[in-house]
Amino acid sequence: MKDNENVMAADENISTVREQLSEIIEDDKIAEILGRECVEQLKEFRALVDKRREEPFTLVILGDFKRGKSTIINALLGKKIAPINVTPETYTINEISFGHTQTVEAILENGQRVPLVLEDITRENLEKRMKLFPAKISCVQIKDNAPILKNIRIVDTPGLSDLESLDKQVQDYIVNADAIMYAASCLLPFSESEQVFLATHVSPQRFGMLYVLVNMIDALNTMADVNKIMRRFRGISERIVPNAFVYGISGGDELKRKLGEERPADKGTREFYETQFFQFELSLNRDIIMQKDVIRSKRVLTMLDRMHAEISSRLRMISDMAEMDKQLLEDKAKEFEQQCDELAAELEKRKPVLHLSILEMQQEAETWMYEFFAKLRTSILECRAKDDMGEDIYSPEDIEKYFYSFLMEKVGEAYRTCIECHRDAITELTDKMSREMASALGITNVAEVSKAPSVDRLMMSANKNVTRSVMGVKLFGTSENFSPAAMSTFSLIMKKKKQTDIIDIALENYDEIRINIVKDIKTVYQDLEVKAISRLESLYKYQVELSRNAIDQAKEMVDNEDKSELLETLADALKRLEAPKKILDANLPA
Repeated sequence: MKDNENVMAADENISTVREQLSEIIEDDKIAEILGRECVEQLKEFRALVDKRREEPFTLVILGDFKRGKSTIINALLGKKIAPINVTPETYTINEISFGHTQTVEAILENGQRVPLVLEDITRENLEKRMKLFPAKISCVQIKDNAPILKNIRIVDTPGLSDLESLDKQVQDYIVNADAIMYAASCLLPFSESEQVFLATHVSPQRFGMLYVLVNMIDALNTMADVNKIMRRFRGISERIVPNAFVYGISGGDELKRKLGEERPADKGTREFYETQFFQFELSLNRDIIMQKDVIRSKRVLTMLDRMHAEISSRLRMISDMAEMDKQLLEDKAKEFEQQCDELAAELEKRKPVLHLSILEMQQEAETWMYEFFAKLRTSILECRAKDDMGEDIYSPEDIEKYFYSFLMEKVGEAYRTCIECHRDAITELTDKMSREMASALGITNVAEVSKAPSVDRLMMSANKNVTRSVMGVKLFGTSENFSPAAMSTFSLIMKKKKQTDIIDIALENYDEIRINIVKDIKTVYQDLEVKAISRLESLYKYQVELSRNAIDQAKEMVDNEDKSELLETLADALKRLEAPKKILDANLPA
């Protein structure tokens, strides 16, 4: 009963805040001050808020390609509904919701709805059907009577590495999601691109519930391997999305269990991933399904809070400018342009400092790798060790089966560790430089611009997408997981079948592997330097553009309007923002 009262109160607060903000942006005088483009974006975002209130509670699953997202969904549903083993060419966004009878429809980009059956959305059949459609598929809507769907809608998205044409659409689903499941694979380390995606697209949305599902745990051979992988994922998740719940699961094994199908042999890890999936489902039911109305209310209030912040920050900036007389404003504009030139020069001065700092990190990484390779040779030779009876400790079969993956894992882990050890140092370095640059512009921190509540970033749809231009600058290249130059040598090792050949070829190519790894480290750190500079430049350019626009707009208004009337309108608008702010502060965490 109390929960219902809380939900009703929250809904009333949402309606009140929405109405108060709407009255402000629809006021002709205030709208003129904000600017046509800003008002249009605010109205678009308001439409998103309304859509969020009306649509069913939505749980979106994200993750890179081949992470088992669809299999996880099927395991939750207890039946094979979401298509698996699809290709990037046939991957569609699948909306799965409740229906008393099972139906499948393809929604085309031209608005046409094409009835299908589940068999049509398999890889082979969908590829044929897509060629006959008059337009591309926007999404596939699937209805089924699985019990969990009575409470939530599940959205299955394409792999993050295949989002060129689907980027805008997937961004909209993220903005409109109530909760997120992020699928990762225990067989592939959390790549830098995955981490950047979580940091720039998921974390800023401040989801109340976020699951990181480390899938395919059944592929690991021992609990030691499982614990090692889970420590890695939990550590990274804690740094990027501290509120995330991390579970190590096997979607494929769980689906087989629920369907009563034959399961792979237990390697001693089944109890772990079975229990983890059970705990995940328990949390899903307890923390999301039973609390979905509360989560929905907080999600909508958070969106309104960002809308409020955007209006408030813009009006305050213009108000500060409007307080100046015309001549002072002209002087301020000239001073600002001069300041920008000085800041640009200061940025150029800092580039050599950044270069030297990253060069030192690169040299340190090279030293670590040389030390690692000295120890690795000993480990390789130990694969030929014999026991007290003169027998091989490791059988030829085991060496043939595991040596290649052992070598790949050891080298790959060392390679990644070098880079990851410097991640925080680079972030700290760029933040320090941004703070130093910020003092010249008179703001707390240029880096805060990238976290500021912007309708552009929330909408993920404007042409000037600040998330991409500022936060989207990657600090690491695409080769952070494994040295690409060393891959050809490893491919040669993999082709060998006999244990002697495998070990001999590894030792014969040992120096080449080491040289290639060090060479790639140089390339990665050079790329890192370029992108760190690009990030600083993007932060600088965005803040400058924002400030310049405010000055120009203030000059235009001072020229065209009665100043006292302008200041009165601004004061009235800021006063009217106090009431919704009071409601938002009382209902959202600080």
